[in-house]
Amino acid sequence: MPTRRRRRSPPVEESHAKRARVNMWSRREPESAFNVKKCTTWFQEYTGPDEDSIGPEGMEKFCEDIGVEPENIVMLSLAWKLQAKNMGFFTLEEWLQGMTSLQCDSIQKVQQKLDYLKSLLDDTVHFKNIYRFAFDFAREKDQRSMDIETAKAMLSLLLGKHWCLYGSFHQFLEQSKYKVINKDQWCNILEFSRSIAPDLANYDEDGAWPVLLDEFVEWLREQNKMSS
Repeated sequence: MPTRRRRRSPPVEESHAKRARVNMWSRREPESAFNVKKCTTWFQEYTGPDEDSIGPEGMEKFCEDIGVEPENIVMLSLAWKLQAKNMGFFTLEEWLQGMTSLQCDSIQKVQQKLDYLKSLLDDTVHFKNIYRFAFDFAREKDQRSMDIETAKAMLSLLLGKHWCLYGSFHQFLEQSKYKVINKDQWCNILEFSRSIAPDLANYDEDGAWPVLLDEFVEWLREQNKMSS
């Protein structure tokens, strides 16, 4: 009988390389990894059969699922991350863009990001960006200005807890002739709230403030005189 030749063992390097290839193909994507398909399927839970955007009803269900009231300011922070164009609506494109940025493809992952979304509102730069975003987000798209009722609601949400003169400003708007707020006025209200002292001591009457704020200062000083 011919002698059987002993099989040669592969070099150590070759053996390691084969194992690495096997591991590479058999390795599964970790559970925590963001998945676009999963995110899209999740989006469709809040839309109708042929709809490509989440509307008010779907938005209400989404808020209920993540445990956040629709009026909670954190929803504005989320809308900013999604760069949503219309209040009460998220398109699929906005959803995928924003959720990819947040790396969220499930209810649980969004819930884990709520503290982060709230923290954005505590950052001066991010808050300013969210505040400016809110104007275009909340206004009627066929109008260049925001109607006064919407403006008061948004200002209450954004500045109500942070600006000590907000109560007076809201009262001023209630009795004023203004029916709309334009973007310049909107942006200047934030700057006024940040830079002008509660007693108005550093208010410059010759400054470049909009007439709206000049009138507010005049009205408030009259109110203070009457109550003193």
